[in-house]
Amino acid sequence: MNAGTSSGQDWAFKAQPHAGRVAVVTGAARGIGLEIALRLARDGARLALADADAAGLEASAAKVRATGAEVITAAGDLSLEATAEALMQATRDAFGRIDILVNNAGGGVILPFLEHTPQTLKQTIDRNLWTVLWCCRAALPTMQKQRYGRVIIIGADSVMSGLWAHAAYNAAKGGAHGLTTGLAREFARDGITVNTVAPCAVRTPQLEEIAAKDPALVERFVSIIPMGRAAEMAEVASMVSYVASPEAAFVTGQVISVNGGSTMRG
Repeated sequence: MNAGTSSGQDWAFKAQPHAGRVAVVTGAARGIGLEIALRLARDGARLALADADAAGLEASAAKVRATGAEVITAAGDLSLEATAEALMQATRDAFGRIDILVNNAGGGVILPFLEHTPQTLKQTIDRNLWTVLWCCRAALPTMQKQRYGRVIIIGADSVMSGLWAHAAYNAAKGGAHGLTTGLAREFARDGITVNTVAPCAVRTPQLEEIAAKDPALVERFVSIIPMGRAAEMAEVASMVSYVASPEAAFVTGQVISVNGGSTMRG
């Protein structure tokens, strides 16, 4: 192959890199998921938004529709196989294809490990790993038929930094990081890329809720970030939009940190 070719991909910069594409965003009722949905909508995508919070999901969908984007919603527990399958079928029914899957649904119970209960451990694994497994399994056959797809998993920089009170959460997110490399190799010849975007502490409503209960803990989270602040949600969404784009056709199997330098690799 000529080193200057791009396997048929049109990777030239576009003002709306996702024009004509269909994106599924999970965990879209608020926070990072909503910010990602808004960014992809502004970048031209049509969207299927999912969350367990039906009321919050509809409120978020209204904000995304205000950008001019076409949007459908599907509420339910994505840690269940049937819910993930129904989401992808609804997306195919509405738009005829699935180009981008953003696995953002999550939200761990942040506790010192020995303070976890069997219920909180299961909840953390269900939200952050089973949602990803089922959604990928439901979406990948469509992408394979299309010979095009972008799978993005929202991981966690804490998997690498070993953040306080994150052991169970890191077990779930670490599983998702491992899934990234396996799927990336398995589907590399199908025009599908698989990457994880791994933020550090992000200034979300969820972080503000933790700060209200335990401000010292959040200060510790931020203390390991050389830039001295949490990430903005828009900074995470920007990276997601890039790896979801045609321009990122040769980026796959990567865990990409958006972390202000909290972990660094040479």
